[in-house]
Amino acid sequence: NELSDKIYVMSVVCKNNKKVTFRCTEKDLVGDVPEARYGHSLDVVYSRGRSMGVLFGGRSYIPSNQRTTERWNSVDDCLPHVFLVDFEFGCATSYILPELQDGLSFHVSIARNDTIYILGGHSLANNIRPANLYRIRIDLPLGSPAVNCTVLPG
Repeated sequence: NELSDKIYVMSVVCKNNKKVTFRCTEKDLVGDVPEARYGHSLDVVYSRGRSMGVLFGGRSYIPSNQRTTERWNSVDDCLPHVFLVDFEFGCATSYILPELQDGLSFHVSIARNDTIYILGGHSLANNIRPANLYRIRIDLPLGSPAVNCTVLPG
């Protein structure tokens, strides 16, 4: 029960005679590499002429050194960090936002320009399904990115 911590980038190679060809590129990440996971979201935001992937949430198998016979296939929520991923260079940076207290899996997210909206999901740790809508804004100046979260209750 191992998951991959690589990023797989799908792109359109060519369109000839109504036939579309895709290419899958496997990339290793450097920096704050997120743990392998499932049930997460990965959106692309655009700000100031730049783009960046934003990864959030999900679940992962407990580390193999913590597995017991009773908990061999157990999973845990991933930490509620937001990861910015540069697809061109394979760099990842983690951000801790105080508004995101729980790891959420199987949520819905949508990106529009420099903003991602996250709704729903489930937290194993607290067995909750929050009713909040989270708005995460990403500013991508030439220096360090700025990541801000606002909770829109109910």
